[in-house]
Amino acid sequence: MRVVLQRVSEASVTVDHQKVADIQKGLLVLVGIEDADTQEDIDWLVGKITKMRVFGDENDVMNCSVQDIDGDIIVVSQFTLHASTKKGNRPSYIKAAKPEFAIPMYEQFITTLEKEFGKKIQAGIFGADMKVRLLNDGPVTIIIDSKNRA
Repeated sequence: MRVVLQRVSEASVTVDHQKVADIQKGLLVLVGIEDADTQEDIDWLVGKITKMRVFGDENDVMNCSVQDIDGDIIVVSQFTLHASTKKGNRPSYIKAAKPEFAIPMYEQFITTLEKEFGKKIQAGIFGADMKVRLLNDGPVTIIIDSKNRA
């Protein structure tokens, strides 16, 4: 499982001209799922996401987590995070999980994140053509892959 965390001042997701998620200060989390992912990957990533110190403290040093600042989180599924670009110029998505596996994992990811975070997680709609707006604060963008824990 691969995630891209973006520290945002604001973010939203729109599907068919309807806003389905909208936050102010917090994290936009793009998540890509592959067939090898398990609950262990979810648990590890959720721990990282909720505790990642990317927000400024009173000295403007990145020393606070999204929980510390009482921020919010939007999760958006993004299979393109598993794109392979080794051959040619057309990305291959062979490593990205098919919907029958990815949808339950995506839902479990959100459920686990809500439990750890202690509040409702907003989300995009899996498989939809989403318009994601964000004001990246910093900019701060961090990529985390549960298969590269060492």
